[in-house]
Amino acid sequence: MNNLVAGLMFFPRGGSAHALRAIATELPTHGWRATVVSGSVAGAGDATRFFDGLDVRTVDMTAALGSPDPLRADPPLHPSYEDRPGAPDRVFAAVDDVTYDHQVAAWAEALVDAGALDADLLYLHHLTPLHEAAARVAPGVPVVGHLHGTELLMLEAIADGPPGGWDHADRWAARMRRWAQACARLLVLTPTAVARAAHLLDIDPERCVVVPNGFDPGGFAPAPMSLEERLAHWRRHLVEVPTGWAPGMEAGGVTYTDDDLGAIAAGGPVFLYVGRFTAVKRVGLLVRAFARVQSEVGAPMSLVLVGGHPGEWEGEHPLEGIEASGARNVFLAGWHEHSALPDFLHAGDAIVLPSVREQFGQVLVEGMACGLPAIAVDNHGPADIVEDGETGWLVQPDDLEGLAAALHAVAADPEERRRRGGAARESVAARYAWPSLAERVAAVLDDAHDEAGEPHAAALV
Repeated sequence: MNNLVAGLMFFPRGGSAHALRAIATELPTHGWRATVVSGSVAGAGDATRFFDGLDVRTVDMTAALGSPDPLRADPPLHPSYEDRPGAPDRVFAAVDDVTYDHQVAAWAEALVDAGALDADLLYLHHLTPLHEAAARVAPGVPVVGHLHGTELLMLEAIADGPPGGWDHADRWAARMRRWAQACARLLVLTPTAVARAAHLLDIDPERCVVVPNGFDPGGFAPAPMSLEERLAHWRRHLVEVPTGWAPGMEAGGVTYTDDDLGAIAAGGPVFLYVGRFTAVKRVGLLVRAFARVQSEVGAPMSLVLVGGHPGEWEGEHPLEGIEASGARNVFLAGWHEHSALPDFLHAGDAIVLPSVREQFGQVLVEGMACGLPAIAVDNHGPADIVEDGETGWLVQPDDLEGLAAALHAVAADPEERRRRGGAARESVAARYAWPSLAERVAAVLDDAHDEAGEPHAAALV
């Protein structure tokens, strides 16, 4: 059995954490024992709970959130690839050299504690100071990197001319290229990401291996609810327990009544959005498109927004969009553990992701695995996941009319909705089940380990 140290600098809340957990769980079947090193924040992304059952070593960033500069705390909060005004995790490209060195030192210590020096391979998610830390403390251990797309978005923004405040953008771009070039292999999520990574990171595309994110076939499968079961589910999560989040409220601050669930009780279709309330997701656009369809169709229908991490949103909050558009029957169901997601999907009729720069689209795969057709944007990852006309509907980015037309089609034709949902299930089952994807990752790890042969001669400087 080979020993692997897998690293994730961010606390678990996004697709990369889910990918790491699924892969690390499956790897022992293929000859790799994994120790996970991950950031952790109590109440927001507790790595001990999230990676339960795995050998996990956490870097607890909880106290850093109360520090004058969270990125300089001990241990520090991670930076971000997104530039969100006022966020404690400011964008990497704005982080100076002193703070960078502090980040590297903290993660070097974490890697040493996790046994990186004696590992057969390091498996590092994203391009972060974890790579520099690994090079300093374990220069003889080969590295396989795993790109999740958000780092490419930041590099593209730098290449287009960095926004104001990104004073250290060029230095970060150079570091990320250096880290990528030092990897024995780079896993990417989609075929289109290969060309982007090769161009932005100046690497040989032959060293990139496409391994998409996947779903757990034991947890995500069709299990449609009766109308009574569906109504009970939404009562439990929207009425009996105050849910959702809005500015000025604690988590669980938005309340609903039984009367509010009239459209669901009438058997109208339920559209589901699952994700964060960041600007790129275009939740406001979805709310406005839904309002337009309501005025055109007149039949009962509902839109449930599952997610919206407490305290995190950009621009217009969904409640403001609901008020401005006059949309009815739009509900904030709040942030839930990933284990609860299948039941939410079973209580819906279609999964909708209007995000304009979604690098993969994990929730699309999970919704489709449960037999839901998908509505998504014909760009980046969703364009590879959803087959327009067969497993769902693809629309152009920021196309209000196109999004409304897709919602209308789902609401107006239940038979076609069910047909595409069945095709969606078959499609993702063949392409995105975690056990087979983990086998592909293990093969990449085997190749990188065998190819390395002798230890690397020197650390990066």
